[in-house]
Amino acid sequence: MKKAIALEMKNVCKRFGPVIANNNVNLTLYQGEILSLLGENGSGKTTLMNMISGIYFPDEGKILINGEEVVIKTPKDAFKYKIGMIHQHFKLVDVFTAGENVVLGIDEKYSIKQVNSRVREIAERYGFDIDPEKKIHEMSVSEKQTVEIIKVLYRGADILILDEPTAVLTPQEITKLFAVLRKMREDGKSIIIITHKLNEVMEISDRVSILRKGEYITTVDTKKTTEKQLTEYMVGKKVDLKIQRVKTDFDLPLLELRDLRIKKDDDSVAIDDVNFYIRGGEILGVAGIAGCGQKELCEAIAGLRPLENGVIAHKGESLIGLTPKQIIEKGIAMSFIPEDRLGMGLAPSFSITDNMMLKTYNETKGPFVDRKSARVRAEALIERLGIVTPSTETPVRRLSGGNVQKVLVGREIEAGPNVIVTAYPVRGLDINSSYAIYDILNDEKKKGTGILFIGEDLDVMLALCDKIMVLCHGKNMGIVHASKTTKEELGLMMTGALDLTEVKKDKKLGIAKDSNLTEEQWQEVKKDNQEGEIND
Repeated sequence: MKKAIALEMKNVCKRFGPVIANNNVNLTLYQGEILSLLGENGSGKTTLMNMISGIYFPDEGKILINGEEVVIKTPKDAFKYKIGMIHQHFKLVDVFTAGENVVLGIDEKYSIKQVNSRVREIAERYGFDIDPEKKIHEMSVSEKQTVEIIKVLYRGADILILDEPTAVLTPQEITKLFAVLRKMREDGKSIIIITHKLNEVMEISDRVSILRKGEYITTVDTKKTTEKQLTEYMVGKKVDLKIQRVKTDFDLPLLELRDLRIKKDDDSVAIDDVNFYIRGGEILGVAGIAGCGQKELCEAIAGLRPLENGVIAHKGESLIGLTPKQIIEKGIAMSFIPEDRLGMGLAPSFSITDNMMLKTYNETKGPFVDRKSARVRAEALIERLGIVTPSTETPVRRLSGGNVQKVLVGREIEAGPNVIVTAYPVRGLDINSSYAIYDILNDEKKKGTGILFIGEDLDVMLALCDKIMVLCHGKNMGIVHASKTTKEELGLMMTGALDLTEVKKDKKLGIAKDSNLTEEQWQEVKKDNQEGEIND
């Protein structure tokens, strides 16, 4: 029996001046299904969803809800037609409770007691775990996401759009989210998921629609396709999806961090007694739920945040007290992808060429800056990373988010450092662009560069990194060999359920009482400790 159509887009076009974001796009979403939307950066996914949610208005084409043509000019119109979008970056007020956030912007009288009761009903119906009286600033990332989903369900949404919903969740939290989405599907909800994680597309979706360069390519049944085929639809050619873990001869430690204690801006502890080192020719991954000290760790290494205690040393020399410029001159490159890439990482009104010059302008001899060599470097970067831009002189604020990110990552690596600290280098990038970044990191590894890789995708970390350190509430839960662990084990460590760190003052390795290591795993851990491979 064929399902009824919940949402249909016919020949939808959207232009921004000379740029065609969407060109005659057709999309169909059935009632009671999960549809994944795939496409490279700049393919028009976000623009298309923004037209459904009322942020943009199409220049041409039709949008039909339940078979009737509708006009959606504002987010309020979208809610009228029972459409709700859950953005990747949450739109919540931290000092308010979950219940208070749920009813923000609703033009009707209500009592917070009734709101909290309704929130609990929705949570029970779909399997959410949420306390409506808990304040947002006290919540984990997954709890905040739950509030965002309940917020649109409270408004009666039957069509839900989720943008990168698993980006910062642990494997266990992803499993819970998918269970909730399946219950919502069984209840007749229609769901669109934007994601770059193909393994999740295969697991959760019923069908997959693909966009390429603003145009609709095809829609396929998930059960009848493969990750490789989906990638080929996205990029228009065959792509090797395998991440290579390059084998190198590890050199001596280049960067050592001992007894680190770092505080957050609110004076709470971000990093607590953390020890590790990075050797030349090695990629050390850092896994952890968002907000577990990753940002503060990067800032401390870069000289942007003071230490409460501990030592950071590069090639045996302390970096404490050095300026960020002096640290860069030592050969340490920082590639941290903030949520506000344009506000923190790059100068938005500057061209790609000028952004390339931001770290080297003071090296120019004479009264004039050397834009010519910067332009040559910008051209090489554009070609190497496939940055989509009209020219090297285009302001970066006019580029898509993914292309902005390529400029930011490429500029740091282009300097030829001996240590790279890279955090979320592929956040928001499509599959093709992501693999280009992985290849670049492996090229740097071959040169003997030591790399600290802070990431979100555990599958990538397991394939790319040599070892993985797991942070939980600022503490080091242990460092494991990527080839000898699993996503499930990493997930337990990320939530604090499994602790593999040293627990004895005499440096003899101890295992937390709640550890579930097999005897074979335990012997491997002891062997690694004896060889000095794992340190806390």
